[in-house]
Amino acid sequence: MAAMPSPSSRESTALRHSLFEDAYALVIGCSLIVLGLACLHRAGLVTGGVAGVALLLSYVLPLSAGTLFTLINIPFLIFASRTMGWAFTVKTFLVSSSITLFALLFPHIMTLGFIAPLWAAFFGGTVIGMGILSLARHQAGVGGTGVVTLWLYKNRGWNVGKVQLAIDCFILAMSTLKIDLPHVGLSAISAIAISGVVATFHRPGRYTGY
Repeated sequence: MAAMPSPSSRESTALRHSLFEDAYALVIGCSLIVLGLACLHRAGLVTGGVAGVALLLSYVLPLSAGTLFTLINIPFLIFASRTMGWAFTVKTFLVSSSITLFALLFPHIMTLGFIAPLWAAFFGGTVIGMGILSLARHQAGVGGTGVVTLWLYKNRGWNVGKVQLAIDCFILAMSTLKIDLPHVGLSAISAIAISGVVATFHRPGRYTGY
């Protein structure tokens, strides 16, 4: 049996992403996130993180979830610029702006007539998770509460998963002010689907590109 390559040897043979590959991943990731948001919005659902807050506000304000996503992200971007460095902040800004652009274009490209709420929760959450995964593979993120959880982990040692879970539970609890309990339950499924995709496929040792 051949010996398994050591982490250092895997890292030394990793292929660096080209600028085109990074840009392509950004387009794919943002497109999937917007598609997932559209599915959840069509079914009257929310989810965790900034996406959930954007969806919840979109039921009250005359703005799309994509536009609200970027507006809500502004204070998090300011926080990231002061705590996480400019490289991370610039990438997050590009992602956030692209999500808004794609959200504005989406109605001219595709319309959703009907989607069952349970399928919207599972599929919409999974698609958003795959979008986040596509970005994460290329050292980019959607910002929002993820910036806070990473900062708390680096500076306080707080568990990222537990902090994000607490934030998501708070957002889902607040959503009861606007949507009924069955839809809140389905929204929880979407949040679990997002976390499940990232936790399953974005694990140390499974990917060596950078």
